[in-house]
Amino acid sequence: MRSARSVTTFAAGAASILALTVAGLGLPALAQEQPAAQQPAPEVAAPPAAAPAPAAPQPLSESVSAVVNDDIISSYDVMQRMRLLMATSGMQPTQENLPQIEQEALRSLIDERLQMQELKRVEKQQKITIISTDKEVDEQIADIAQSNKMTADQLKQSLVAQGIGLETWRAQLRADSSWQSWIQGRYGSRLRIGEDQIKAYQRRLAESAAKPQYQISEVFLDANRVGGMEVANNGAAQLITQMQQGAPFAAVARQFSGSATAANGGDVGWVNQGEMPPEVDAALEQLRPGQLSKPIQVKDGVYIIYLRDKRAGSKTAIVDLKQVAAPLAADATEAQVAAATKLLTDLKPKITSCASLEATAGKVDGLVAGDLGEAEITDLAPAFQEAANKLEVGQISDPIRTDAGMHLIAVCGKRQGGANAPSRDQIENRLRGQQLALIAKRYLRDLRNQATIETR
Repeated sequence: MRSARSVTTFAAGAASILALTVAGLGLPALAQEQPAAQQPAPEVAAPPAAAPAPAAPQPLSESVSAVVNDDIISSYDVMQRMRLLMATSGMQPTQENLPQIEQEALRSLIDERLQMQELKRVEKQQKITIISTDKEVDEQIADIAQSNKMTADQLKQSLVAQGIGLETWRAQLRADSSWQSWIQGRYGSRLRIGEDQIKAYQRRLAESAAKPQYQISEVFLDANRVGGMEVANNGAAQLITQMQQGAPFAAVARQFSGSATAANGGDVGWVNQGEMPPEVDAALEQLRPGQLSKPIQVKDGVYIIYLRDKRAGSKTAIVDLKQVAAPLAADATEAQVAAATKLLTDLKPKITSCASLEATAGKVDGLVAGDLGEAEITDLAPAFQEAANKLEVGQISDPIRTDAGMHLIAVCGKRQGGANAPSRDQIENRLRGQQLALIAKRYLRDLRNQATIETR
């Protein structure tokens, strides 16, 4: 049975408990993952000042915050997780965001308890080892330290200096890595990405490739997980305020995002229009590189989008063209059209290369030759598009009739416009990752629905 729990009293006393965190939030390297030059431009009003910290933290008696299938989560566990969330996300505690941080800390602890209970059940039932060992957790810590240009001891000391017990962090790392390993091991080999799925993905890319492409990072707050759409919107606004004050986007995404990209700091990569929800597409059109969006509400939650870069798309190749033209009026007679056609047909075999086109055409009275330069095939006149699509570099078209005359088109160069299309393997890996993330989300949702969870 679930019961509501007021966070007002908890938040009121949290300032003293978090005095150590207020005094020195953020690990030296963990809080610098987003370069200062890439900090998002302000999009919302200036946030309230941080809550003042008392001179020294006051002790708080430990109590039960939640019970998950008879597994107790204490108030100490919640406070430790709050400190860890703030230290690793770079968030500064304020009177306004402390309830959100507390709720996220409690939610993450509940999820981890459910995950670990399930993993222990599977281990016992199947007599296999899933849960990460102490050695494996130590290796994760060493990797994180190295990526932040620190030693493992320096990283641990940074946490301890902020009042964070090392077991709090180790428990989070163990739960995350064990769960991901289990999902990958159980479902990864069973997933089959069909050729029809890959072709459908390629078709969607082709249809939108002519439109701008965006390199983005995301934070997604799942309304069902955080307690409703209003809570998600308010939470997103608080996170935006913190990121505008300097909290790195990647660190915030890792701790608060409900998307599969959270593990990569919210990095989505390059997307075309149509890959994200319509509301996100609309917001992207208004953003400039380096900007952070306002909260973007979609049907099941709220996005925060950081636009890292933007580039023009290209549906087809870019061609370098030259032409020979016999000027004709739009209402030219059939005899005039036939004469111009014969003139160009006779000339075509004499043009041996793009380099010789203009000189060769210049020997024939009544013809005009010139360099049309580079253009996207989609920007060409329909008759020219057909020829440019069919011809290889160095080839010359048959005579083409337009309202301006009769033309020979020579393709002197051709290259792919915009970003290179992803390979088949890249598409398959992306689809596989999306499906695994969806499976993990549904798995955890089922565990929640089946569990007895009481919050106090």
